[in-house]
Amino acid sequence: MRRVVVISTGGTIASRWQGEGYAAQAGGSEVLASAPVPEGLDVRVVDLFTVNSSRITTAHQLELLRTVREVLTDPEVAGVVVTHGTDTLEESAYLLSLFHDDPRPVVFTGAQQPLEVADGDAPGNLYDALLTASCGRDTGVVIVFAGLVHEARGTVKVHTLAPQAFADPCGSPLGRVEFGRVTWLRRPDRTPALELRLPGPGGRLPRVDIVMHHTGADTLLLDAVLAAGAEGVVLVGTGAGNATPDIAAAVACAVDSGVLVALSTRVQTGPVAALYTGGGAVDLAAVGALLSGSLRAGQTRIAVLASLLSAGPAATAAERTDVLRRVLDGAAVEPPLSVPAGSRRSAA
Repeated sequence: MRRVVVISTGGTIASRWQGEGYAAQAGGSEVLASAPVPEGLDVRVVDLFTVNSSRITTAHQLELLRTVREVLTDPEVAGVVVTHGTDTLEESAYLLSLFHDDPRPVVFTGAQQPLEVADGDAPGNLYDALLTASCGRDTGVVIVFAGLVHEARGTVKVHTLAPQAFADPCGSPLGRVEFGRVTWLRRPDRTPALELRLPGPGGRLPRVDIVMHHTGADTLLLDAVLAAGAEGVVLVGTGAGNATPDIAAAVACAVDSGVLVALSTRVQTGPVAALYTGGGAVDLAAVGALLSGSLRAGQTRIAVLASLLSAGPAATAAERTDVLRRVLDGAAVEPPLSVPAGSRRSAA
């Protein structure tokens, strides 16, 4: 019997009707009871917390990371399944992937339909996740949803309600689950795990905020998050990662003060690329913003957060930047638009 541990955190897969809407309520054993268990598996359940995933905090995510590591101290465990709400599943999965260095898989799954809905997607997703956790050695942290296996890095929620809720806009699935077996299409390129350095007693976790550029935008929101004590900021640019000269100047001041700044894009598909000046990614990279490659905004924020947690509270700005640069190098994608010969392209 292969042992798989299910860590339950809530979300739609654990939700019931509350009179005016759905909310996470069911424990892990109830969620597991809704699904068939693949033959030959011994499944144990850990009830970690039961919340809607829109309420997940960094503290929740670090508790999940600690629990996964604790579960994997048992050599009899073949893999771990995390049941999680779909709203922030992509963020928790990516955070764990950056710190996960065990060959045994951690498989995230959830549901688009609540627990007690007839013919809902929870049983199938959980069955597929259990199967993947039992055989996905050396695949790292993955997301299993609607019959597909996705790499944590780059995979995001692409539809609010449809069963096929997750995809990597810039990549392809790792595998598929059908007819009671997992077919691997490719293996992820696992990068070395980051070291976790948490603040001591009384210390606070780093604050990382997201600011989106739009027509008519000024520096008000960027100034506000910096005044609130943000140690990291994700600027979500237009197009391939563009803003304005005023915002570029504000980013320069933030970087000079030791704040980590990463540049993402509000466009669904394609990489961030240093192609344009006039406040574009060329100027933003020149003043110290690091380009997020193919990562969307939520996972770019996780990259910044993980870099701060890895560098530790005593690290210098240069040390923090070096960690983030290494993390983002794994998400880099060469843009299809070429730059004229002899010109300079700034990149993370």
